[in-house]
Amino acid sequence: MPEGDTVWRTARRLHDALAGRTLTRCDLRVPRLATADLSGRTVQEVRSRGKHLLTRVEGGLTLHSHLRMDGAWQVYAAGERWRGGPAHQIRAVLGTAEHTAVGYRLPVLDLLRTSDESRVVGHLGPDLLGPDWDAAEALRRLLATPGRPLGEALRDQRTLAGLGNVYVSELCFLLRASPWLPADRLPDPWRAPELAKKLLEANKNRTARVTTASARPDRRLWVYGRAGRPCARCGTTVRSAEQGPAAEARLTYWCPSCQPDPDPGPHTTDPPPPTN
Repeated sequence: MPEGDTVWRTARRLHDALAGRTLTRCDLRVPRLATADLSGRTVQEVRSRGKHLLTRVEGGLTLHSHLRMDGAWQVYAAGERWRGGPAHQIRAVLGTAEHTAVGYRLPVLDLLRTSDESRVVGHLGPDLLGPDWDAAEALRRLLATPGRPLGEALRDQRTLAGLGNVYVSELCFLLRASPWLPADRLPDPWRAPELAKKLLEANKNRTARVTTASARPDRRLWVYGRAGRPCARCGTTVRSAEQGPAAEARLTYWCPSCQPDPDPGPHTTDPPPPTN
């Protein structure tokens, strides 16, 4: 699931392959960009901003993309076979003499003036992995709406840019706070943005996220994806429930003993894992 650390790694991989090189091929396979051609322009840099990717090219243009749930950028050496999915899933191709970057299943792809990037990322809060990180501003935004549940506030990209479902569940567990606790009632609230940054910094160079001290593949996360299983800390059954407005609801995981009330009330719980 692409979150801030995944997008940061993607930007670095694209930057290493494309930056400073001239595009020899550009194929943007979305209707509104069908006639756009960046061939002949030099890629200046590729940067992440929260969960957004910004590919800046010569002439003051930026190709903006967002992976959401299923999107991915793959980089191939010249002549290497593409294997990121069937051809009908390709939304963008950026090629140089040495490499080709192929964007699969990209739900968001826009071409805009670099000077207008604020139109697509200006609403974001401080970027947990960006040069604009501001812990004080992140805390101010976290506490700005009294009574707002902690999980919702952390998931909102206008609060902190880069957190998704995995990190929100794990962060609440590490804070020993229910995701439904009003954010302004969080003890030592400054710990939330501080720990969020620590988690993403620790994982930005890893392909498998780890929020525990365990190297076991089934123990890398405390609660995310573990509904119906015992909590690794106390043994209580981990629960899951939808959180947020109906159109934006996301499945959130928590341990009712390590993260006591408030409880969301009726909840859905994943079935326990098979024993065989």
